[in-house]
Parts: sequence; C-alpha cells; structure tokens
Amino acid sequence: MNKKVLIISASPRKEGNSDTLCDQLMKGAIESGNEVEKLRLSELKIDYCSACYACKKIGHCIKNDDMEMVVEKMRLADVIVLATPVYFFTMNAQLKTMIDRTLGGAQKAGLENKEFYLIATAADGKHAMERTIDGLRGYLDCLPNAKEMGVIYGAGAWQLGDIMNHPAMEEAYKIGKNI
Repeated sequence: MNKKVLIISASPRKEGNSDTLCDQLMKGAIESGNEVEKLRLSELKIDYCSACYACKKIGHCIKNDDMEMVVEKMRLADVIVLATPVYFFTMNAQLKTMIDRTLGGAQKAGLENKEFYLIATAADGKHAMERTIDGLRGYLDCLPNAKEMGVIYGAGAWQLGDIMNHPAMEEAYKIGKNI
C-alpha cells in the first residue's frame, strides 16, 4: 500500500547534511510509489509556544503563522520523518519550536497512529546524538500510538557535504524504499 510521507527537515542549511539525508529518503520513498512531501522549517514562520493554553479551550492555537498548515499535513500523513542537525547534544531550535507548537494541534484528533523515522546528524559520533534521539522519543511518547520505525545517524558530518560519502546515505535511501 502506498503511503503519504511527510518529511520535516529542521536543517537551517538547504542541502545541509540532515537535509541531504531527507532527500535520499525521499528519493527511495518516491521510487517505491509513495506520495512524499518535504517541509523545510527554516522556510516557514513558526512562532514559539507562549503556554497560553488557548488551544486547550478552543481546540487550536491562536497564533497566526505556518504551524496550523504543518499540523494539518501531519494529520494527513501516514509516515512522518523528523530530521535535525545536533547542536550541543540536542535537536536544533527549529525542530524544538515546531514540536512545542504541536500542543495546539494535539487538541484535535489526527496525530495518532503515525509511523515515525528519525534522522540526526552531528560532527561527533553516534553517542553525541543519543540525547537528541531520546528527546525525539519523548515527543513520540506524547502522541497516541506513535510508532518509531527507524533511526538514521549521520555521525561525523559537520561541514556542508560531509554526509555525501557516509553510509547513512545508503541507509536513508533503503529506508525510503521500504516505506
């Protein structure tokens, strides 16, 4: 069965290392007949959550930015890929801001039963990404019946292009092919 795949790239650099892994996964997923869309958070306007909890009262966030569109695309997806570079042992601000803002979207049905793939890249080794992956798993724990399907570690990728000859490139492509 073909699936709707939403790739959320938090890379601030177009064609950065984590963004490139997103493209590889997307290539494989498209070749397997899936419907794939990639969002680059750096190209969207997403404000910080202000913890006003209006979303709990009215069922959606009151901020007027791109987040409602992101949440709607998440609702329509069968598979969601979250990709981030690792900064100081954690996900970057773009992805954390998006995650915090899904609180408003979680007040309505549609974010349950999703399959998730996680992508992280870092200058250091795999150990440097474990806190990031733990943080992303914490997020998945908050979504009803979220299923972690796989993790791609782009260790040793710091400068633009470092990921190009990395084994994670083939891994991302294969994961995409098997969605």
